[in-house]
Amino acid sequence: MTATTVVPPAAPEDEHVTPRALARSGDPADRIFRGSARTAGAVVLLVMTLVGVFLAGRALTALDDAGRSFLTTSAWEPDSHNFGVAAVLVGTLLIGGVAILFALPLAMGTALYITEYAPRRIKQTLISLVDLMAAVPSVVYGLWGLFLFQPHVVGLSRWLTTYLGWFPAFAVDGDDPRDPLSPNTFYTSSTFIAGMVVALMVTPIACSVMREAFAQAPPGEREGAFALGATPWGVIRSVVLPFGRGGIIGGTMLGLGRALGETIAVYLIISPVFVIQPHILQNGAISVSALIALRYGSASPLGISALMAAGLTLFLMTLVVNFAASSVVARSRSGAGADA
Repeated sequence: MTATTVVPPAAPEDEHVTPRALARSGDPADRIFRGSARTAGAVVLLVMTLVGVFLAGRALTALDDAGRSFLTTSAWEPDSHNFGVAAVLVGTLLIGGVAILFALPLAMGTALYITEYAPRRIKQTLISLVDLMAAVPSVVYGLWGLFLFQPHVVGLSRWLTTYLGWFPAFAVDGDDPRDPLSPNTFYTSSTFIAGMVVALMVTPIACSVMREAFAQAPPGEREGAFALGATPWGVIRSVVLPFGRGGIIGGTMLGLGRALGETIAVYLIISPVFVIQPHILQNGAISVSALIALRYGSASPLGISALMAAGLTLFLMTLVVNFAASSVVARSRSGAGADA
């Protein structure tokens, strides 16, 4: 006796079928939440706009006085009508670049360990400890970097100059690193040291973004890779890292935006010089935020306007970096969510 399978007839195709319209919930709680979210977003945009308008208005006098040379002049002498942000912009970018150079592997390694290797019983503790780093005041990082960290990094700076001094960024003018009597003052208060201290400050931000991206890697792709014989590192290399590429880029750029605006830690460590300083190991550096902290108290009215112009430049630069980071994260797989 053979079993027969009854196939139901196919439903007739209707060319005029339209999807059912989704009605908004009339629940008061939903309306309150929707209104609160919209209000919060509007307030954030309004505050950012007001900050930009305020800086632009206060900077107008200095921008009219300096003209286009504001972006090409290194000196900072507003009372002599000779000022510009060329040196401070280069210093800001170099300090931020050094910070990201150290923060990227540190944040990525920490995020991978927490999501892929850490035992479940200590995972939440590690997450809390990393996030707690972001709550430490920047002045604490600055004092630590100035009195404890800097004396131990001078030897590394001297070593890099000795063996890699042929590379312009690692050269130090006026010093022979092989001379045992050469003073360490050539290597203190440098871009290199300031960048390493700032790296510890931006690592929690980058790590948080990367950790969330890695944790959302599709379980099906993980299990498929394991089923094909992949090792844990093979799964990370073939599944987790490609999926989290947007989180890596976005976290790095968000960390860069944080590093560009760091003030107190950089102000405590660097020795300000108003020249373009491409040698990151050499004494002397400057950034926009440190310049404002250094000169605001004794500035003339024109000097205040010039500092506002420098602040406007930094505001626009960090705004571009953060918007680019958000765009990268939103367009990536890790920013779009994943199916379980």
